[in-house]
Amino acid sequence: MKLTPKQKLFVDEYLVDLNATRAYKEVYKNVKNDETAAVNGNRLLRNAKVKEYLEKRMKDREKRTEINQDKVLQELANIAFSNGSDFVKIVEKTFMDPVYDEEGNRTGEKPITYKTVEILSTADIPKNKLSAIAGIKQGANGIEIKLNDKVKALELLGRHLGMFNDKIDINGNMNVNNPFSGLTTEELKKLIKDD
Repeated sequence: MKLTPKQKLFVDEYLVDLNATRAYKEVYKNVKNDETAAVNGNRLLRNAKVKEYLEKRMKDREKRTEINQDKVLQELANIAFSNGSDFVKIVEKTFMDPVYDEEGNRTGEKPITYKTVEILSTADIPKNKLSAIAGIKQGANGIEIKLNDKVKALELLGRHLGMFNDKIDINGNMNVNNPFSGLTTEELKKLIKDD
């Protein structure tokens, strides 16, 4: 696997942000046109030697950082499949309400029961659910928990699984309910002239 020094530099630059156009322009300074850089950068990425070196560098980085696709998918799953009850609980509480007679003298107390929401201590939240928390702060109404975007996490997981297809399938029978489908070009032209 013998690469030129510029090919190695290209791979190093590409690994910064996975932008082949920017990496190509950074290594080949005489190229100023984005379109030219994009074409040549993508061509380099298809080069067998460059591709092999890039894959090796990415695997090395994965080992070094211990970040891999499984970990990323697990974090997304933690966010996507968390719910409010992972962070709070509804509890029933009782307080004693003073009871007064007609003259305003306290005669005793009666229990009043109510339900309230309590935030769980972070020590009581399962570790895999903590990644769903974007932030915790003391707000005007008490402690506020902001969660990461569950819908976005589900969307990213769905895309990874191939569940969502952004391509539009335009194949189909266009002659359905088309009153002009059997007419020739000459007949269509005649119809246009008659109008």
